[in-house]
Amino acid sequence: MSRIGKKPISLPAGVKVTVDGNTVTVQGPKGTLVQTLPEEITLAQEDNQVLVQRANDGKQQRAFHGLSRALIANMVEGVTNGFEKKLELVGVGYRAQMQGKKLVISIGFSHPVEVDAPEGIEFEVPAPTRITIKGIDKQLVGNTAAHIRAIRKPEPYKGKGIKYENEYIRRKAGKAGAK
Repeated sequence: MSRIGKKPISLPAGVKVTVDGNTVTVQGPKGTLVQTLPEEITLAQEDNQVLVQRANDGKQQRAFHGLSRALIANMVEGVTNGFEKKLELVGVGYRAQMQGKKLVISIGFSHPVEVDAPEGIEFEVPAPTRITIKGIDKQLVGNTAAHIRAIRKPEPYKGKGIKYENEYIRRKAGKAGAK
């Protein structure tokens, strides 16, 4: 059996999991998430735990077993605590600010870049060079952070651009000087 798939998922107080066919709904204090699981995967709910089970030991079913357990565990984590990603702007004159629900970023282009928050995502700008992305859906938070980072990726010579908080930028040597 999958080592990840066979671990039970403990449900904190206030979290409710309902299964309708192969659709799983997780409700918690921060919101509700819905996920469709493969048909070979079933859920068993006992006390304050959810067990993920598979129909047989086929290669595809084994892969889906661990994946489904991880997705449900992330849903439970999201509706209780939520997820966040932090980005940093590195460069002279690079800054971010909020205008209503929009994030406005000045990163060396001739125009400021405006980013609308998708449904279920919140932006925070604690400092002009820091952006925090918060939400209950781990995949949506990560995709939004990657979308913002892709506007101006960090370059390898000076490290200017938008990077994740603890990301290491591998630097290259510049041109060699004249002889």
